[in-house]
Amino acid sequence: MNYYFTGLIILALTILALFVEPAYPRNEYLNDYGVRCGEMEVSTERRETDYNYSDSNTHEDQYLRFTYRKYLGTDCKTAKENVAIKQQLELMKMCGRVNSNPSLANNSNFNLLVSKCRGVTPARDNTRPSDSQSLWDDMKDEYKKENPDIKLMNDKLIGPKKSKLKMPPKDYILPLPKPKDD
Repeated sequence: MNYYFTGLIILALTILALFVEPAYPRNEYLNDYGVRCGEMEVSTERRETDYNYSDSNTHEDQYLRFTYRKYLGTDCKTAKENVAIKQQLELMKMCGRVNSNPSLANNSNFNLLVSKCRGVTPARDNTRPSDSQSLWDDMKDEYKKENPDIKLMNDKLIGPKKSKLKMPPKDYILPLPKPKDD
């Protein structure tokens, strides 16, 4: 077995572990999704050329370069509108929580968020039953009434319990197990 190779692999993994950073979660709605309309770049370049002819003169050139790079795909206006719509949808979903928490308005770290959510009132869902029971529970109760002999898993029984077992009283002492004969 080649121990040098194993040692090199362990050393390489150790060095790699020093430079690796953890992946942090981010909110996908609030980034720009890599929308780049174009880039302008300014660069300078200097070239020295040495001619090795009979007179051995040197020649020096300097360049100033302006570069504009346009990316293919959707136009810049549409891409920026799509990002703005995604951010507005996220704010619309989250502003209800922000507006219902008055402590955020007093915290200076959240001034921008509070200003963006000011005046946004979330639409309430009025489809819930008035007894605050879910629609699934209502449907399940109706099914149990129509089919009383069917036992459902994790069932909250409407009617009387059909079990003959009863809970023992609190002061009931359980019998000890019988000893084993070896």
